[in-house]
Amino acid sequence: MSNSRLVYSSSDGDQRPARAAARKNDQKAQVPNDGIVRVFREKGGRRGKVVTVVRGLTATELPEAATDLKRLCGSGGAVKNGVLEIQGDHREKVAARLESRGHVVKLAGG
Repeated sequence: MSNSRLVYSSSDGDQRPARAAARKNDQKAQVPNDGIVRVFREKGGRRGKVVTVVRGLTATELPEAATDLKRLCGSGGAVKNGVLEIQGDHREKVAARLESRGHVVKLAGG
């Protein structure tokens, strides 16, 4: 078939150009390193589940902050690629706790 093209490969994943370009842009999207902690609410790529994402904490602060915030919110979470993810929509609680610990916090995203 001369009209066929590769759409998915088990070794390389999605081969469609629009999806591959969007995925690369998402990976490159970084929060500026300006000392401000940003708290996002994200739903994309998680089967419709809402996750609170904290970006801008240093690598040394992440494990302690993750434990504290998960306990505060009463939910699970993880530290992935220098980003703290907490299950559920807890932006206000997380922002208040981080501000009380001396961070400058901005609510970002949807």
